[in-house]
Amino acid sequence: MSRGPDGPRSPGEPWGGVRPFSIKTKLGALVVISVLITTGLMMIAMRTETELRFIMVFSMIATLLITQFVAHSLTLPLDEMNTVARSISHGDYTRRVSEKRRDELGDLARTINVMADELEAQDRQRKELVANVSHELRTPIAGLRAVLENVVDGIAEADPETMRTALKQTERLGRLVETLLDLSRLDNGVVPLRKRRFEVWPYLSGVLKEANMVASARATMGSGGSHTRTDVHLHLDVTPPELTAHADPERIHQVVANLIDNAVKHSPPHGRVTVRARRGPLPESLELEVLDEGPGIPRSEWHRVFERFNRGAVRRPHGPGSDGGTGLGLAIARWAVDLHGGRIGVAESERGCRILITLPGDSSVSS
Repeated sequence: MSRGPDGPRSPGEPWGGVRPFSIKTKLGALVVISVLITTGLMMIAMRTETELRFIMVFSMIATLLITQFVAHSLTLPLDEMNTVARSISHGDYTRRVSEKRRDELGDLARTINVMADELEAQDRQRKELVANVSHELRTPIAGLRAVLENVVDGIAEADPETMRTALKQTERLGRLVETLLDLSRLDNGVVPLRKRRFEVWPYLSGVLKEANMVASARATMGSGGSHTRTDVHLHLDVTPPELTAHADPERIHQVVANLIDNAVKHSPPHGRVTVRARRGPLPESLELEVLDEGPGIPRSEWHRVFERFNRGAVRRPHGPGSDGGTGLGLAIARWAVDLHGGRIGVAESERGCRILITLPGDSSVSS
């Protein structure tokens, strides 16, 4: 967004609300000047008895010169825009148009530059997505291939331990594919919300129990991955106990499960993760908090926490038993909250990381 004399200004908004040198003004001035020149020469001809044909010739030459000057000032930026647009169409998003003009062409130049910025950002995200997905998929595929090759070549026996190793890589590969499918649904907007009223305490209690059961099962099987740590204690705090909410339970399950998974990964040995629920300001609205005792997130990284494939800048952030994750869990959590029209973000905390979620509840119920 550009900034005008009175504050922020969108690309299509006139500079300062007024275009002192708009194209309409310039064309109008061209007509007026041409008429004045012709009229002036006619008056001179009448007083000096100059032949009319000479006056017409001088008038045409003067008008053509002024018109050429105005036309050049209008076509020059159009040629520049055409060059930049051709470069963008060929995949070069680094070119920009000069924004010095303060007329409609200047606004068009700023709009083209904003479009180029967005296309450049999307192209960069696309390349990062391909690179990160390739990296994430390469590890479990390579591990699974190595195990199977050892079995086929007779280097290793197809005993339960070897099969558990293969299962570990297969499960991780399945989780990666599942998260990528979630992102595909996110981009296509094909996931409908199925909101209903539910009691928060038994619902969240079930989510936490499921997280503990899955972690215990994976730790027993040695399958690694999403959350195999059993040394972290999960604590639930719901006030009041009869608290209810209006939301899509399946989507909220994704949010809470991914936040718990992330908090457990970053927790110290025998740490504690707290899931806290409170009543929001609107009927059946809900405020959720997930707190851990890990190293926390630097304030400079708060705005990047929910970006795809972002694993944070904290040195050695993952606890024992964690594979580091894909950097997709928090992006999916933000997506699910956005579907509800809610908000999610990092909040101030004396220790560790605190993620705050606000869900709007049932807007059809009057307070």
